Amino acid sequence: MLGCRVARHAGLLGPHGAASMAGRPLGLSQTRSLFTRTSRSQPIAQQSQESVRRTWKLFALRQASARQLSGRPLPQSRSSLLNFGYRAAAWFGSSIVIFGIGVVGFFLYDASTYKTHHSNDGDIAVSKVALNPRRGGPKNLPILEVCIDDDDNDEMRKQKDKPKLVILGGGWGGVAMLKELNPDDYHVTVVSPANYFLFTPMLPSATVGTLELKSLVEPIRNIMQRVKGHFVRACAEDVDFSSRLVEVSQIGSDGKETRFYIPYDKLVIAVGSVTNPHGVRGLENCHFLKDIDDARKIRNKVIENLELACLPTTSDEERKRLLSFVVSGGGPTGVEFAAELFDLLNEDLTLHFPRLLRNEISVHVIQSRDHILNTYDEAVSKYAEERFARDQVDVLTNSRVSEVLPDRIVFTQKGPDGKTVTKELPMGFCLWSTGVSQTQFAQRLSKKLGDVQTNRHALETDTHLRLNGTPLGDVYAIGDCSTVQNNVADHIVAFLRNLAWKRGKDPENLELHFSDWRNVAEQVKKRFPQAVGHLKRLDKLFAEYDKDQSGTLDFGELRELLKQIDNKLTSLPATAQRAHQQGQYLAHKLSRLARAAPGLKANDILEGDLDAAVYKAFEYKHLGSLAYIGNSAVFDWGDGWNLTGGLWAVYAWRSIYFAQSVSLRTRILLAMDWAKRGMFGRDLMCY
Repeated sequence: MLGCRVARHAGLLGPHGAASMAGRPLGLSQTRSLFTRTSRSQPIAQQSQESVRRTWKLFALRQASARQLSGRPLPQSRSSLLNFGYRAAAWFGSSIVIFGIGVVGFFLYDASTYKTHHSNDGDIAVSKVALNPRRGGPKNLPILEVCIDDDDNDEMRKQKDKPKLVILGGGWGGVAMLKELNPDDYHVTVVSPANYFLFTPMLPSATVGTLELKSLVEPIRNIMQRVKGHFVRACAEDVDFSSRLVEVSQIGSDGKETRFYIPYDKLVIAVGSVTNPHGVRGLENCHFLKDIDDARKIRNKVIENLELACLPTTSDEERKRLLSFVVSGGGPTGVEFAAELFDLLNEDLTLHFPRLLRNEISVHVIQSRDHILNTYDEAVSKYAEERFARDQVDVLTNSRVSEVLPDRIVFTQKGPDGKTVTKELPMGFCLWSTGVSQTQFAQRLSKKLGDVQTNRHALETDTHLRLNGTPLGDVYAIGDCSTVQNNVADHIVAFLRNLAWKRGKDPENLELHFSDWRNVAEQVKKRFPQAVGHLKRLDKLFAEYDKDQSGTLDFGELRELLKQIDNKLTSLPATAQRAHQQGQYLAHKLSRLARAAPGLKANDILEGDLDAAVYKAFEYKHLGSLAYIGNSAVFDWGDGWNLTGGLWAVYAWRSIYFAQSVSLRTRILLAMDWAKRGMFGRDLMCY
């Protein structure tokens, strides 16, 4: 350690013992020189060679420690540019290796999906009743008591003796039930003419090639695997409520229609709706947008008109007619289609078609109300109209279509002075999107049930979604084909009448104090959850309808109060959101009923209002409405809360629908379609 002492005396060691000069760490040459001077200044007899070696090692260690403490980089033998090149090459090589491993892994997985031998080499057990069903029912038709695949495996066999749940329709309501239903509670059968679920909110995007048609559909059989259910591709024709039989039809291999019965213990009607014609003539000249085939026909028609407009034999007048696109209906579907069509014409048309076409194209939206998107907040409607005005989309409000001809559309428009003027518009394409109406099957059921069905547009249900007029707890209706009956006054008045007669009083002379009115309000809230918002200030309502200031409500005053609540309650919107919520609600309730069934049976409780006993009434919760309006989007959350914006809102709009997509497969396809549109543009081919 003699060298250290000498160095410290010479002022060459820092406070931590590291060799330094003027506060800087010493290099190797400086340290070696220091040792030379130190060795010369000391007698050789006092310093052995081993001691010098140890001292040299100590200085080397302290020199490295000084570099770490100082934070300065170690000496580099290569330039920074060369080091960057080495690192980039390493990253690139690693990426190639990882990508190669991924490709090899994918092909190994793909090879494992091919089967070279049959999994079932023996005989397949199929019930004789499934292959040769017995006949019966009012029309002596075959009855599907046992399905062909009931004995396919042990899991399917366990379902055979469960209560039979039949779901008519594979739309939003039916699919929501399949995704939420307890798989072990019911023997499930879905009947639908289409063997796929369609993601309808994105359907306008498929009409112009932004999305592929296959990205919006998911096979029903894939969804049904969760509940180990059965699918029957057929159309529902009628229901025999007394025999619990659903009559269905299908076209056989011989081209003839065949009909048979499907028995049920619980029946859910979710057949959707059709476009409302409103009694307008010439709708055969229009296109509709309800199914995947409609989107395909619209895409082909739009591209066909563009190709015809490019021909040299097409006159100027005919070209303008071919390129006049009319949308009848200013609701979400009509507005989104007009926006998607404008995007196609503005972004892709100029790249692939003559520029003349862009100047000749016109898009018109005919709306019967004062504003488009009239069910949204007024600020949202105005934003959409301003956006369309900037994009030169012609919005014709206060207009009603009278007739649709092959080459033009006739409509009436009310002017600012209140006068109605008849106008004509040349037309090469017309989309009819003006609300919904009942299917023929729903109309047939409504007529069959008689006076209990008073709504002309949908099947009426109670707040537990049970179809009015059918045996209690047997038949339910959800989605666009149904509407929840808001008969608060009738229900409570009937309840009070029964209560008065039980107490030996005349209902007409019944008087309710505030405490009694509070109990009645609780009954209303429990039976009609949608009325909760109108019963927040019970004291104010009581004082308002206590006309004689007697401190009580007589029967007439109470009836008037409840009727006012009835008038304020609006029908639930015919949207996918409502159908989805109803499907989830019904799945949870049916699962609860299945769990409660053994206890009810043990106590001999087989009839009555079992739904109300085990589960609450349905309450719709509005989660907001959104719409795409051409490289921008609008959101209406209700109660005056809304949001509008440009591309960032479009990405938010896409994200919401991406999250709501029914499966991982469709989500991946949607993401690929959006990426493909950005890189290669929209698909402009006819199929």
